[in-house]
Amino acid sequence: MSKTQHELKIRPEYFEAIVNGEKTFEVRFNDRNFAKGDLLILREHDGNGYTGRTRTVEVTYLLDDPNYCKKGYVIMAIKNVTSP
Repeated sequence: MSKTQHELKIRPEYFEAIVNGEKTFEVRFNDRNFAKGDLLILREHDGNGYTGRTRTVEVTYLLDDPNYCKKGYVIMAIKNVTSP
């Protein structure tokens, strides 16, 4: 299983939803060839700059079926790797 790391910007409201366990998926344009097992290093960005908060999550499932995803996009199921 791949363990490629991807550093990504994420808006505060989505970052917080991941931290508190409400959001267990991430939708992204697949310009990085995301795969199951990859680590996403999510860096909170408030539109003016990075806030300094980060969260590492692992991709546990990847959906790239064009019947369900906009062309070029994937939906990734994620689980927290960073301790709260």
